[in-house]
Amino acid sequence: MTNRTLLILLVLVGYVFSPTIFTWMINPSGAWYRPFILWFVLILLAVFVQMRRKSDEL
Repeated sequence: MTNRTLLILLVLVGYVFSPTIFTWMINPSGAWYRPFILWFVLILLAVFVQMRRKSDEL
């Protein structure tokens, strides 16, 4: 899959699941670290994408 197709797919999935994820994150009975889970996943995804890139693709 090309980068553009993957990006469009990720945006669509994020748009579909954003209300559920947002409700899960701000639930008052939930743990304090729930919002940080989303950020951690995004950081891991960015690291994974950068590791897959070759140094000459910059």
